[in-house]
Amino acid sequence: MTALLERRWLAWVQAMAAGRKDRKMAWFKREKKSIDQATPPEERRVRTEGLWTKCENCRTITFRKDLEANLFVCPKCQFHFKMGSKQRLEMLFDGRWTEHDAGMTSTDPLKFVDTKPYAARIKEARKKLRMNDAVITAEGQLNGRPVVICAMEFGFIGGSMGAVVGEKVTRGVELAMDTRQPLIVVSCSGGARMMEGTISLMQLAKVSAALARLDEAKLPYISVLTDPTTGGVTASFAMLGDLNIAEPGALIGFAGPRVIEQTIRQKLPEGFQRSEFLLEHGFLDAIVSRKELKSFLASSLDLLMN
Repeated sequence: MTALLERRWLAWVQAMAAGRKDRKMAWFKREKKSIDQATPPEERRVRTEGLWTKCENCRTITFRKDLEANLFVCPKCQFHFKMGSKQRLEMLFDGRWTEHDAGMTSTDPLKFVDTKPYAARIKEARKKLRMNDAVITAEGQLNGRPVVICAMEFGFIGGSMGAVVGEKVTRGVELAMDTRQPLIVVSCSGGARMMEGTISLMQLAKVSAALARLDEAKLPYISVLTDPTTGGVTASFAMLGDLNIAEPGALIGFAGPRVIEQTIRQKLPEGFQRSEFLLEHGFLDAIVSRKELKSFLASSLDLLMN
């Protein structure tokens, strides 16, 4: 009888212990479930998108903040990433700078539509970049010298040159003449803006004529060609500088390599549209790395202005 009672007592104790454990586990499960339900799925994951950048040349992965501090130049192979127009102005100017003609916008004169309306493309680019077109014309100081700089933005419809870009660069030239300051244009463009047709092509002649007047006024113009500089921009103001300098490895040309090969039906030399090839064949005056660009421009302006 005593043994039977002991077995029943032991079974009851084990059942109670198991019940308490189940209740504790259930409590923890309910708590975890309530936390998961309260936290949005996007906040449960660690956000790493945009924190790291892979080099297009050597495939090295670099922390984006370190890349920005290095002026968007790969610390391993010195590959030059594309750089935004505002970042270029901050790199070249000593401090504060004044933007001109910021409110100019395209009116979509042809009501052009391809895969999407041209007006929609402009709206998306404005929203993304918070600028009205593909160039910024600004006035400030470079190593203490007053200067006018036009910097193109490739992120705005490929940095293409439409009526607004042509007009803003022309006004930049006129500002340099009015204030007797040197002019620097940093080109980064896919060429003329096809959505504006002949109106876009007219900008080549307009800007070139303005630069001719700048030359008559005996004021220096330095053209900085970056990756890429192609099409109508190369065929106009990008190649008309008193000094034409480029960043290392920049793609520079009129038509693309595949278009040329298909037209002439010949195999072209390796890298024939890169800045190193153009320097070797006399199309450029110098290739300057981004870290040395500001000091090179300052020295060049000292020579040209004196």
